[in-house]
Amino acid sequence: RRRSMALDHPQPENCVGPQSEEAGKASACEGCPNQKVCASGAAKEEDPAVAQVAEQLASVKRKVLVLSGKGGVGKSTVASQLAFGLASRGLRVGLLDIDICGPSAPLMLGVRGEAVHSSASGWSPVWVSVPTDAQAGDGDEAEEGELGVMSIGFLLPDADDAVIWRGPRKNGLIKQFLTDVEWGSLDVLLIDTPPGTSDEHISAVQYMKRALGEHDGAVVVSTPQEASMADVRKELNFCKKTSLRVLGVVENMAPLAVPLQHVRAVDTVGVDVTARLLAAVRAADPALLNECLLETIVFPTGAGSPANAGGSTPGRYAGLAGPERMAAEFGVPFLGKLPLDPAVGRACDAGQAIAALGAHGRAAVAVRALCDRVARALFPDVGADGG
Repeated sequence: RRRSMALDHPQPENCVGPQSEEAGKASACEGCPNQKVCASGAAKEEDPAVAQVAEQLASVKRKVLVLSGKGGVGKSTVASQLAFGLASRGLRVGLLDIDICGPSAPLMLGVRGEAVHSSASGWSPVWVSVPTDAQAGDGDEAEEGELGVMSIGFLLPDADDAVIWRGPRKNGLIKQFLTDVEWGSLDVLLIDTPPGTSDEHISAVQYMKRALGEHDGAVVVSTPQEASMADVRKELNFCKKTSLRVLGVVENMAPLAVPLQHVRAVDTVGVDVTARLLAAVRAADPALLNECLLETIVFPTGAGSPANAGGSTPGRYAGLAGPERMAAEFGVPFLGKLPLDPAVGRACDAGQAIAALGAHGRAAVAVRALCDRVARALFPDVGADGG
């Protein structure tokens, strides 16, 4: 069967679009690697997988891509904690890990070593039971939310095996994940992507273009420093060019916040003075040992976009900095800040929700607020529970 041809390279800034009558012929097409494909008309043909994906995901109410232009910003952490948080609200949630070369969902959701089941109808995801926020009364047990996970990590003979694949093979697996995984009815499907704007992102957006509805979109993750935001701006522009709605920007690893009693103190020559410090605090105000967090800025906060420096409205973003200002510059919501908290790392390594390590901790409160904002963006008419 004849297959359609997708564009192999990003579209130039002044691209007339592969659907245009001038595709491959306009002056802007000169020198573009996609020129021959566009001129032939092959790029206008829709891949049959687009309709298959739309049919397969017809029972999924909301679809969310978790993106970042930069690696190491905690995108998979945000995706996994969002999955736990939304499932704890009683929603039926799926997490699809399309980071082919660096799958982390099995570890972060506590199902490493599990195997997916394959049948004539497709793959069955691995399911996790998540305690809900609502506590049952009258001695009944608390209800449990449902969280399904699919990742290439389940398909590897050894979790430490390297996946060394070129683009076409990655695209083939992503298409298979989108067409062959039997999620059933879901309230939310989260898609954890690798960093950048590479094959995985282009394939996912192209395959899902019929499946994405008006309330679906992307959560974009950044850390505060300019080195991260410079790449995240590219991700936001990718969303703009592909008409992918941005649900909002998350600032991760904002301040480092550590309970005083967990800090190791040293003097200027490196001698451990932790005992002296704690004794002094205990003598002065014992309650501070349990109530006080030591906070410091690890990553310097980046400035606004160079394109918006100065200009006719210099006070437009007054008082804003870092990812919050970046979100304002792009006209998208800011979903809040998540602290750099050692408890988050422990939760991810243990495959747990951060709330399981302390519901009132600073990180747990911040994650809960993030989940509330995302739920409201996804279900604006019916509230955070997706009712």
